[in-house]
Order: sequence, then C-alpha cells, then structure tokens
Amino acid sequence: MKNDIYDVAVVGAGVSGASIARKLSAYACDTVVLEKEWDVSFGVSKTNSGVIHGGFHYPTSLLKGRLEVAGNIMFDRLQQELHFPFQRCGILVVAFTVEEMKTVEKLYMQGAANKVIGLELCNRERIQALEPKLNADVVGGLHAPTGGVIEPYRFVFSLIESARKNGVELRTRFKVVKVEQRDDHFLIHGESGPSLKARYLVNAAGLYTDEVSAACDAERFRIKPLKGQEFLLDRNAAGLPGKVIFPVPGAKSKGILVIPTPEGTCMVGPTAVEQEDKEDLSTNQSNFEAIFHSARRLIPKISERDIITAFAGLRPTLQGGDFYIAVSEQQPRLIQVAGIQSPGLTAAPAIGEYVKDLLKSTGLVLTERPDFDPLIDEVPRIRQLSPYEADLLVERDPAYGEIVCRCESVSEAEIVAAIRRGHTTMDGIKFYTRAQMGRCQGGFCSYKIMKILQRETGKSITEISKRGGGSRIITDRVGNLTVEISTTAAGQGDG
Repeated sequence: MKNDIYDVAVVGAGVSGASIARKLSAYACDTVVLEKEWDVSFGVSKTNSGVIHGGFHYPTSLLKGRLEVAGNIMFDRLQQELHFPFQRCGILVVAFTVEEMKTVEKLYMQGAANKVIGLELCNRERIQALEPKLNADVVGGLHAPTGGVIEPYRFVFSLIESARKNGVELRTRFKVVKVEQRDDHFLIHGESGPSLKARYLVNAAGLYTDEVSAACDAERFRIKPLKGQEFLLDRNAAGLPGKVIFPVPGAKSKGILVIPTPEGTCMVGPTAVEQEDKEDLSTNQSNFEAIFHSARRLIPKISERDIITAFAGLRPTLQGGDFYIAVSEQQPRLIQVAGIQSPGLTAAPAIGEYVKDLLKSTGLVLTERPDFDPLIDEVPRIRQLSPYEADLLVERDPAYGEIVCRCESVSEAEIVAAIRRGHTTMDGIKFYTRAQMGRCQGGFCSYKIMKILQRETGKSITEISKRGGGSRIITDRVGNLTVEISTTAAGQGDG
C-alpha cells in the first residue's frame, strides 16, 4: 500500500465483493476487502441455493440478464483454477398444463434471444427421459443443459484465497459506519478499530448496501429482505434428481425448486417472503408444509423423512427488480453494487468484470500484473479419492487417515487445512470442509473439531464459536455462576 492509502476498498466479502476483489488482484492495484462478519461468505452468500442459472429467465434488456449470460460461461475456467465444487447437471423447467407450456415457450424464446447454447423444448416423453423421477402428470418443459449447481461458500472462499494470494488484503470484523469524502480519497470508519483510506470505494455490502450508501452520503435507496426457507435432504433420498428442477415461474419468484447439490445431497426450496428484519433467519412449520407440497408436485418421491436440516436465507431486493451496479452520481469515486439477488451467484464473475470497467471509467489506472497467478492449491478431499489414492495420501500425511466427520468422510488433515487458511469458527470449518453437514449435523464430530481448533489456534474451549462474536459453543457461565470446565475429562474415551 502506497502512502497509507489503498487504491480500492471493497465493502462486503460475499460472492459479489469476492469476485470484484479477485478481478482487481490481476492488476497493480492496492485493494482491501472489508467484511463485518468473522469470515467471508457469512452473509447472503452462505445460504444461497447454489444454482448456476441457464440464461433464460431474464431478457438482456435487464442488466441482470446480460450479466447472468456472461457469468454462466465463466465457471468452467474458474473451477479449473479455484477447485470449488461445480457441476453442469442441467436445468429442467416443468409444465403441467397447456397454459404453463405457453410460458415455457416464452422462456425458450427469451433464452434463444440471449444466445443460450443447447436450449431444448421438450414434450412429455423427452422430459421424462431426461428426469425419470418427475411426476407422471408432466406435459413438457424446457431443458437448459448449461445450467448447474455449485457450493456457493466454497466459491467465495476460493475467490478470496486467490485474491489474497495476489496481494489483496482482507479485514474481517470491520463494519463500515461512516465514510468521509476528502480531496482525493475516502476516510472509512469502522465500528471499532482504526479507520483507513481508499481512493475508490465499491459498495457490495449485500443486505446493507443501502446503509453503506447512506454512510457515504450518497444515493438513498432501500434494500428489502426477501426470506427463502429451504430444506436439506439426505444423499440417499429417493427423490434426489439428476438435474435442477424448476416449476413454471410465478409473478414474484421462480417457485419451489428441487436441487441436487454438487456434493450429493438435495435441497428443496426456497420460499419468497418479504420482511423488514435483516437478521431474522427463523424457519416455521407453515413454510415446511407449503414447500413439500410444491416439491412433491414436481417429484412425488420427495419425503420429509429425508430431512437433515432446515435453514433460511435473505435476498437483498431493490425496487425495480434489476441489479443496481453503477458509478454513484453523488460520489463519483463510489461504485454501487446493490440489489444482487437471483441470478447474482451466476452473474458474479461478470459483475467483477463490469465493476473493474466502471472503476477504469472513473479514472482508476489499472495495469495488468505480469506475476498474477490465477491458481490456488487444491486441498485433497479424502472422500473423492480411490482407495489406492487414499492410501498414498495417508502415507504422506497420516492425518488424512483420521476421519473426523463420518457422515461426510472429512479427515483431520482437511480440518487443519481450513484452520490454516483462516477459517477458525465452527461454521467456517463446516463450509470449507463439509464436516457437520451430514445426517448427524455435527453430533459426532463437533467436539473433535473443537479439539483440533484448540490445538491449532491456542484458543480455550470457551473461546470457540459457531460463527464468531457471541455465538459460543461452550460457556463457562450458567446464569450468575462461573463453571470450571475440564477439557481433559471431557475428552476421555473420545475416538
């Protein structure tokens, strides 16, 4: 960093901010990413459905439509460079009536106008051949083979790891509360800790882009959270499809989906319920019934008996429905990246390119770095190896032979790799490794992970948290009483 002033500060380390930071890391540009949470991807991105959209839901007259189509084709190269779980399994939009087929035909024509490759209008026989588990009452639909699925948190982790490898600085637990405009830079104040300076500012704060914009004395707009509740089903679920299954979309949302994840489980959802609270991630019984009723209409074998867990996420909606990515009219060195809901994950790589070009248009000089390295090291995953490959790996590192999470076959070596890359909360380790994501949801492996965290970080057992802050796993207080905790006794007999 030259003269104690960054060239660019990116507020928000979700998929948009991470994509922007990674793109800027390819240039001679001093960049810092500011994230209010304890780890990256802990906001909107961690509860994303993980669908890579096929480019037919929106026209290219909308910015989101153009960036979705451009972003989709970037994922194959990114996956080769960054090693996140990604599959082009394809998308089916399923129609049950002649009227619904008319909507499907409009989606097909829209996708064709967007120059999407391989789109196919399907009759009953063809769509049932593509997905035999579909309801027998289906009359036809749309097949988009370029659609797919991804682990969104692993994608963000990989983007940030790549950006940091190439010189980007990351500051977590930095909540922007005030931004002062100076002659040639912004003075950015956090809720705690020292302030910092940056010549350009990118506001990619997800649900809080409206608050960051107000803190910059820039545009006033309102982000409204749209809650989506989803259920995760076991990898042995009878209703697990081979493709992402969409209903015909409604006026407010794309409806309840059935989504095969790239790691072999299945998700059902999400709902679309407007609310005011940006922190409320609660789930409820009424949504449970509505979700499974809709899912069984698509695939009758979907069953509540296969549920592993339920969760909810919030999408940052903006009046008008399109992305708002533009140079601020009130603060010319501020780039607004707001209203990034679906298909924001698919569009993210293209958002990085788009924001880079906006920064150049405002006067930022960007010179390509000859030493930019797009590759990050791939951490071996023991569950993905053949027995022969696994034996060779254990010979080199015996920690790969210690299975910590039995449900997802995650080894001690993978837990250690996550911690050494900076993921020191239980959720950070979960999203990086999949430990705690299986049928038992951490019932068998959580304590083992906590012991590894103690060993690797020097933290006491009461300092270990779920997602940072006050989300402690074990406390040394019960009411007004202080309790002495013995980790030695707790560990006896643990295998």
